[in-house]
Amino acid sequence: MAVARAVVALALGSVGVGCTYHLPPLDPRVSTLPTHLSQAGLYADPSLERVCVDCLPYTPRFELWSDGAQKRRWVRLPEGSQIDTSDMDDWQLPVGTELWKEFAVDGRRIETRLLRRVGPGPDDWVGVAYVWNAEQTDAILTIDTVNDALETSHDVPEARACMTCHGGRASVALGFSAIELAHDAAPGETSLDDLAVRGLLTHAPTSPLVMGGSETEVAALGYLHANCGSCHNSDRPPAHDAYRPPEGLDLWLTVGTLSDPATSPTYRSSLGRFVRPGQPDDSAIVQRVRDRVFMGRRMPPIAVERVDQDALGLLRRWVDEMP
Repeated sequence: MAVARAVVALALGSVGVGCTYHLPPLDPRVSTLPTHLSQAGLYADPSLERVCVDCLPYTPRFELWSDGAQKRRWVRLPEGSQIDTSDMDDWQLPVGTELWKEFAVDGRRIETRLLRRVGPGPDDWVGVAYVWNAEQTDAILTIDTVNDALETSHDVPEARACMTCHGGRASVALGFSAIELAHDAAPGETSLDDLAVRGLLTHAPTSPLVMGGSETEVAALGYLHANCGSCHNSDRPPAHDAYRPPEGLDLWLTVGTLSDPATSPTYRSSLGRFVRPGQPDDSAIVQRVRDRVFMGRRMPPIAVERVDQDALGLLRRWVDEMP
C-alpha cells in the first residue's frame, strides 16, 4: 500500500488541478514506544482482552472507511487533565494523551494503532501500528507496510503515513472531536456530553451541536468530513503541508456552520466545480470515490483498496437530490 516515496497526482474530474505529496521521514521518537502492545498500557489483563478502566471507548458519528474492517477506539487522558476546547473545531489534547484504534476483520484483530502526544509543540505527536500475531496473544510494533496482514485483504500502512492524514488539522486527533462526538453514544461509550459532565473540557458547548438539512445531506457531509476533510480543508497546518486542497476545496465541517448545509465549507467550495447538482455522474467528488484510480488506490489514497459502495450510493443521492 504505502510506498517509500509516494507521489500521488490528483485530477478531480475535468478540473485538471494537480498536486503531489510525499511521505515524511520516520519520526525517531517511534523508538521510544513499547515494542509490544502488551507493554503499552492499553490492556488490564495478560490475555489482552480487557481494556484498562482509564481508557475511554468512543465511536465517531461519521466513520472513516477502512475497507469494511471492524473498529474499536479508546482515548486515555492524563489524570487530572482537561482538553483545551477554546477552539471547538480544533481541540488541543494534553501532553501524554493516547488514542488507540483497533482494526479487525471477521472478528479477528489485525492491527491496533497508537497516536500519542509526547510534547507541547504542534508536531509533538508520534504514531505507529501494532500488528497482531496469528495466535492473537500480542501485537508487535511495525514501522513498515504490511500487505494482506494475517492472510486477509487488510493492509497496514507504514508509520510514516500517520501524519499524512492526522497532520491535516491542528487537533491531530481527527475522530475525537466536538462534531464527531455530538451524538447519542452507545451504552458504555463516551460522547461530547459525557466529556462535559466529567469536567474534561475547558469550554463546554453552549448549545447542542445539531446538523441541519435532510438525512441525506447530513450523512453525505459527514462522510466527506471524515473521509476527505483532513486533507481537503482550508486550515491544514503549514507544518504538515504534504497535501493542499485543490482550488480551495474544503470538506471539513465546522461547528459554526452546522445549522444550514448551504453555509458549510463543502457547499461553498464545491458547488459548480466539484459537484454539479442533479448530475452525480458528472460530479468530480462522486467520480473520485467511484473510479478515479492512481497508483492502484482510490480516494482516500492510503490503506484503502475497495470502493465503499454504500457511500458511493449516498453521494449519488446527495447530488441527485440537489435542486
